[in-house]
Formats: sequence, C-alpha cells, structure tokens
Amino acid sequence: MTTPADEILDIVDEHDQVIGRSPRGEAYAKGLRHRCVFIQTRDAEGRLFVHRRTATKLVFPSLYDMFVGGVVGAGESYDEAALREAEEELGVIGLPAPRFLFKFLYDDGAGRSWWSAVYEVRCDLPVRPQAEEVAWHDFLPDAEVERRLPEWEWVPDGLAAYERLREHRRAAR
Repeated sequence: MTTPADEILDIVDEHDQVIGRSPRGEAYAKGLRHRCVFIQTRDAEGRLFVHRRTATKLVFPSLYDMFVGGVVGAGESYDEAALREAEEELGVIGLPAPRFLFKFLYDDGAGRSWWSAVYEVRCDLPVRPQAEEVAWHDFLPDAEVERRLPEWEWVPDGLAAYERLREHRRAAR
C-alpha cells in the first residue's frame, strides 16, 4: 500500500526547472524544492472555503488554511494538479478548471521551499471534504476570514499566498 510520503514529485531549481525526482517523504525530509498548487475556492455567494487540516497531515498538521491544494506530482502540470487537488480536497466531481493567477517561490528560510502556483475557482457544488485531509470546514465571508487571521494558527505557506493574492488584486485595480 502506498502512502502520501511515497508519491513521486519533480524536484526543481530556483527557476522552477525540473532537476530530478524524489518520493514526497524524502523531499520533505531533505528540504528538496518541489511544486505546489494553492486554489482559493469561493461558493455562489462569494464566501471563501476555509478549513483546518487533520492532525495526521505530513506538513502543518491541525493548522487552518484558506486554500485547498497540495503537491504537484511528477510529470503533472500545475493546471492538472490544481483541478485534481481541488476536486479531491473538496470532495466534488465536475469542478470548473481553476483559473491561474500567479506563481511565487515560497521559502521559509528553514529548509521548506516550493514553487507555489495560485489559482481561484468557484464551487457551486455541495462539498464533501476528505476526512483524511480536512478536520473542519466552512465557507466564510471575507470579513470573517480577515477577523480570524490573528486569532487562528494558519499554515504559513497559505498565509504567504493569501497576502500575495491580496497584493495581486490591489495591483490589478
């Protein structure tokens, strides 16, 4: 039986060029740079999907996140991974293709670094998040998310993506 730690990832350089492949567990343990997708999901009323990760997650267990997403598998495109991860985490089939917004290199300075592609998608379907991935979820208005930012412990890469997304939208105005 394979586990998430066995999933093969493309290892990339500082320019997002593939330089090798590694199992996810090894990539995490050795701090090898890989690729991830972050998908901001809103419902028909424009509320943001927010969830708390399960305690069994390999990275950032039990923390809150305002994105669904995950790692990009070896040979998989960012776009393919965005749709796959969004449908898996939301527990839906038939989601429209998430819209690519921008990409940035996340680096926490402590050995965690990955290229991060940020997307957005609207989900009008009833969600059934994976119990293995999501301990709690809700669709929250933006004002509620902003109010919770200092109160809840958020995944650091998701928080970095959220802050960059706010700047991206300000610049686009």
